[in-house]
Amino acid sequence: MMQRQALGIQSKEIESALESIENSQDDIYKSVGPVLVKTSKENIKKELTEEKEDIDLKLGAMERQEKKVKEKVKEIQDKFQELMPHEGVGQGG
Repeated sequence: MMQRQALGIQSKEIESALESIENSQDDIYKSVGPVLVKTSKENIKKELTEEKEDIDLKLGAMERQEKKVKEKVKEIQDKFQELMPHEGVGQGG
């Protein structure tokens, strides 16, 4: 769940960066290690868009996996409850 949350935050940051780039009239720089390198809007937009697509794919996969796990847990809980004796049944008292 924490990974999914972190990826969601990264996705929002990329969206924000893409909006800033679109509205910017200034030169665009990207970080390459400790150095900033001038780049074109087209290149950085392409890189960020690809990164966002990768993140969105990972998020989708995580959501599907989480759904399967929840379904399996529910199935196990239901089986467990079937096996457990019901309270008050068969007790004279």
